Amino acid sequence: MNSDRQAIGYGLAAVALWSTVATAFKVALGYMSPLELMWIASLVSWVLMGALVIHRGQMRRALKQGWSTALWAGLMNPVAYYLVLFAAYDRLPGQEAMALNYTWALAMALLAVPILKQTLTRTDIIAGLIAYSGVWVIATRGKVLDVDFADPLGVGLALVSTVIWALYWLFNARDARPAMVAQWQNFSVGVPVLTALLLLGPGLQWHGPEALGAGIYVGLFEMGVAFVLWQMAVQSVSRTAKVSILIFLSPPVSLLLLHFVIGEPILFSTLMGLVLILGGLGLQQWQRTPSAQEDGSV
Repeated sequence: MNSDRQAIGYGLAAVALWSTVATAFKVALGYMSPLELMWIASLVSWVLMGALVIHRGQMRRALKQGWSTALWAGLMNPVAYYLVLFAAYDRLPGQEAMALNYTWALAMALLAVPILKQTLTRTDIIAGLIAYSGVWVIATRGKVLDVDFADPLGVGLALVSTVIWALYWLFNARDARPAMVAQWQNFSVGVPVLTALLLLGPGLQWHGPEALGAGIYVGLFEMGVAFVLWQMAVQSVSRTAKVSILIFLSPPVSLLLLHFVIGEPILFSTLMGLVLILGGLGLQQWQRTPSAQEDGSV
């Protein structure tokens, strides 16, 4: 029980940090381009992960093994995923990009059918229909019978980011690397690629200390500390479901922060769409709980 309480504490801390990132993204993107933000954040996260790998005595292993996986995994995360996600945040209100991004778990369930040869249950299908109806509400900003999206490219980018994220985890289902080592190796691949893209493209410009601080915050907390806290929560809890349910606390807190810090008016269409998305995710989570309780798995 003490272990579970500690795990829930770690999980709540991670969720609290994740609740701030939509606001942090919008603040940072107000100063710089998605590519510049991605480079600064990835560099900070790479340094942090490297320090943690050294602290755990895993650097020798990290330098010798796992690079064949890191070569493609690093191109997916951080490079492709975060560039597409930041581009979506650059075009959409933070509340919409954040809500759409929460459909990645449903995208993973759908993509697991062809990739892992899994089957969809009736509940999976119903959960998907409910959640993606929420996507439609957000994309049309409540005009559900009107196919004129407010920002079709932004919505498309947000949904593509969920596919990339889902594919990343599905392809890594058999990744034997320790999580921290894998994260550091992936960023070791991603940082040079992002550096090359930045130098070949717009170049790195100085946007002031506020911009630098926002980029450091994203790298330190969204990609770094929150990841570590969540890993500690999952590793120390008796059943993963006890902490995974905490992620449902993040969206409403994110909406409030976007409203009070950024000044975004909370759209009724976002609220309705988010309710549908979280309802679909909750239904998907609910169907897995009974079997987990029966066999003690997580």
